[in-house]
Amino acid sequence: MTLRKRFTLFTIFWLILILIFFNIFVYFYVIKITTESEEEIIANKVKLLLENPRIQSGRGLNSADLLNEYYNANEMIRIISPNNRVVNITGSNEILLELPAEYSTYQNSGMYTKSGERIIYSRVPLFEDGQVIAMLEVTRILDELDDYLQILIAALSVTSGGAILFAIFGTYWFTSRLTEPISQMVTTMREIDRSGKLRKIELGEREESAELQQLIRAFNQMIDRLDRTFERQKFFIADASHELKTPLTVISSYANMLKRWGADDENVRKEAIDSIARETTRLQSLTKSMLTLAEAEQEDWLTLESFDVVPVIEEIATMMETTFQRSIRVKAFSHNVRMVGDKDKIQQLLVILIDNAIKYSKEPIDISVALSKGIVRIEVKDKGIGIPENEIPHLFERFYRVDGARARTTGGVGLGLAIAKRIIDLHEGKVEVFSLLNLGTTITLQFKQRK
Repeated sequence: MTLRKRFTLFTIFWLILILIFFNIFVYFYVIKITTESEEEIIANKVKLLLENPRIQSGRGLNSADLLNEYYNANEMIRIISPNNRVVNITGSNEILLELPAEYSTYQNSGMYTKSGERIIYSRVPLFEDGQVIAMLEVTRILDELDDYLQILIAALSVTSGGAILFAIFGTYWFTSRLTEPISQMVTTMREIDRSGKLRKIELGEREESAELQQLIRAFNQMIDRLDRTFERQKFFIADASHELKTPLTVISSYANMLKRWGADDENVRKEAIDSIARETTRLQSLTKSMLTLAEAEQEDWLTLESFDVVPVIEEIATMMETTFQRSIRVKAFSHNVRMVGDKDKIQQLLVILIDNAIKYSKEPIDISVALSKGIVRIEVKDKGIGIPENEIPHLFERFYRVDGARARTTGGVGLGLAIAKRIIDLHEGKVEVFSLLNLGTTITLQFKQRK
């Protein structure tokens, strides 16, 4: 079932339920008010009768004209003697005239139903010299009131039916406008699936609700993000193809050379084997970096734990110092600098930064770590060739290498810093680069401690 139909049915259901309770309330409230009004009329009629001197004295109760002046077409007034005999009566309604006479010495009033008609009554005793000599009974049939109630029921039914019809059309029209952007999204998604081209939803000239505007903007932002992702993938594939093309071309060229002259010329054979081995190593490094970068795109790439940063940095520094025979100095401004993160990935990040510092400098490398206001701050500083200012914004892009490194003398593939940036982002950290040509580069990392 579509959202439009569900919303329409839900609205109509609740409207019908509300109308039912409302009509029931109105019906019984009108009955209560009108019945109380009729009872008050009878009470006033009885009061007027009792004020009549002849009725007060108990003399002349059988006088024919005694009750006529109080007569009403929908009423019956009668005086009943103790032996249930009607002494005097006035009235014309057949249902009321057929009511049996029942003498009572007590004052009482009430309502009952006869032949489908509601009848209200009031009975009071009549006294003479302190003795009850008769009973005055006033009855009133509510046929006109019941007719009005039938009209009320018909009116409530007609208005409720009209309200439901208007609600159906109104709700359907409103939900059509409400779900139109969603329908546009579905159509756009199908068009994207069919054509393979990303498209946005244009905000119409009419004013949409704030929620729908947010929905459309969120959808368009998602399309923008997908578009940027696809563009990055295109550039990545193009750059990867370019990076792979060179070593493969070298390997193919030297393999052909081996086929032609390698068997006869030892120098050619040695040169070809060395070049093929070097380019193979480069291919392996490039493939490994590309696979690492692909894994880093996954949100669950990290395994979080709490660890002390200082021993990790000291361990990496010692290992790199031994491997490259370079001086790496570590200075900790705080002891027991703990943070929550992926220990292995932080080690990988430091290896990338220190390796870059070693490649582009010959002086000792300084690493400092400090903790301030819940922020772990790590600095890797070298005194190497530096980075041009206009190159710094592109430093962490994939396959990007500054001009001084394009000769491949360092053997880099331009993915190390991209991997480093991904590790920083997954840890919700920040990185800052400060560099001066021929003076060195300082890379500062900041991570929330999150104990």
